[in-house]
Amino acid sequence: MTDFFKLKERHSNIRTEVLAGVTTFSTMVYILAVNPAVLSRTGMPADAVFSATVLASIIAMLIMGLWANLPLALSAGMGLNAFFAYTVCAAMGYSYQMALTAVFCEGIVFILLSLLKCVKKLFRRFPLF
Repeated sequence: MTDFFKLKERHSNIRTEVLAGVTTFSTMVYILAVNPAVLSRTGMPADAVFSATVLASIIAMLIMGLWANLPLALSAGMGLNAFFAYTVCAAMGYSYQMALTAVFCEGIVFILLSLLKCVKKLFRRFPLF
């Protein structure tokens, strides 16, 4: 495990990483309660939102830890979820199904832009501050 995660190179050890993981989980676990509470106001079933949040978080963190070998925790973003629930669905009147379709299409477009290296080209066009 020490070799796989390059702990010596990063001047770390298993105890430090476990403590960091517990700390990170403790600061992020609120999302499992808040996300279903916010998105269920759109008509989405709270238990399904809870399950999807857990599953998406696990998959994202496994990819970051095992594939990218980076110590980053990922989960749902509350700002976008609030925008989704309160602006797109509540204020603009779209159903959650329509809003999810828009999010899905946006994700496909972003993946295509990334695969075609358009994102890198866009970033190169703008000067650094």
